[in-house]
Amino acid sequence: MEVNEKTPAVPAELRGIVKITYLDRSNCTLTEKNGFLGLRAVVDKPTDTLLNPEKPDEKKDENGEKIHYPEEDNLPEGKMLRVAERIFLSRAFPFDMPRDYISVLDKDKKEIGFIRSLDDFDEPQRSMLERELDAKYYTPTIKKIYSVKERYGFSYWRCDCEFGEKSFTLQDTYRSIIKSTNPDGSERLFILDVDGNRYEIPDVEALDRQSYKKIELYL
Repeated sequence: MEVNEKTPAVPAELRGIVKITYLDRSNCTLTEKNGFLGLRAVVDKPTDTLLNPEKPDEKKDENGEKIHYPEEDNLPEGKMLRVAERIFLSRAFPFDMPRDYISVLDKDKKEIGFIRSLDDFDEPQRSMLERELDAKYYTPTIKKIYSVKERYGFSYWRCDCEFGEKSFTLQDTYRSIIKSTNPDGSERLFILDVDGNRYEIPDVEALDRQSYKKIELYL
C-alpha cells in the first residue's frame, strides 16, 4: 500500500494484515444506469483467503455465460476488474470531513474500496458522487426554533426548516446533538432524530435570540 500524508494511520498490530483499496480517477470509472450509481474498478486480486474469504461475484448474462469486459484484456499481473452496477457510499466522518474518506460498498454492503477525497475524481464523475451523497445525507437547515419540550427522556422539537415547519423527536437530547466547528470558528450543530433524520444549524450564533435560548441548555 502506498503511504503518504493522506493515508490514515493503521494500528501497529494490524500493519501487514489490513489492506485498503483506494479508488480514484486512475483505477475507477463510475457508471450510471436506471438512476443507480455503479462502477468499474481495477483492484488487486485477493491473495489471502482468511482476509478475503469470498471472491466478487462473476457477472453472467441471461444464458449463464460469464460477461467479458474489454478492460479485462490488458490488466497488469495481480489485478482484476471489479464491476458493480449498484454501489452505496458511506462517509467515515460525515460531519467533520464530508468530502473525504468515503467507503464504497456493493449491493451486498461489502466494501469495494475507499475514496480518500472526492477531489481525486474529475468532472463529471465528481458530480455523480456528490449527488449520491447529497441524496443519502440530505440535511435540512433549521432557521428558527419555536419550541423544545422535554418529557420522559425525549425532547420534542418544533422548528422552521428550509422547506417549512417541521416537528421531530430526539431521544437522549445531549447525545443527539453533534457539535462541529466551522472554518471561521463559529459553532455548527447537527441534530439526529429518533427516525434517523438529520437536521443542521449552520451557525448557532446566527439564530435569533428566542431560538438560541431554547437550545442553550444543550450547548
